[in-house]
Amino acid sequence: MVSRKLQVVNPTGLHLRPAGILCQTSMKFKSKIIILHKNKEINAKSVLNVMASGVKCGADIEVQCTGEDEAEALEAVCHLIETGLEEY
Repeated sequence: MVSRKLQVVNPTGLHLRPAGILCQTSMKFKSKIIILHKNKEINAKSVLNVMASGVKCGADIEVQCTGEDEAEALEAVCHLIETGLEEY
C-alpha cells in the first residue's frame, strides 16, 4: 500500500464533473483506490461515493492505493487532485 496526504484545491470540491474525472482516472488502474476524509473511506472508482462524500475546497484528504499498479495509480490520482481536477 502507498498513500499520500494532500489538499483539495479546485474551487468547487468534488462535485459531479470533478468526481467523474477522478473516477475515470481511477478506473484505469487495477489497484484499489481509497480516499480518506473525516474518518470516511471513499471508493475513488465510484462517482456516487465520491459525490456523496461532501469533500469541499481546502479539505485535507489522504489517497491510498493498494495493488499491482499502486505507485502509478497514486501518482495519477494525486496529480489530478493537486492540479485542480481540470477546473483551472
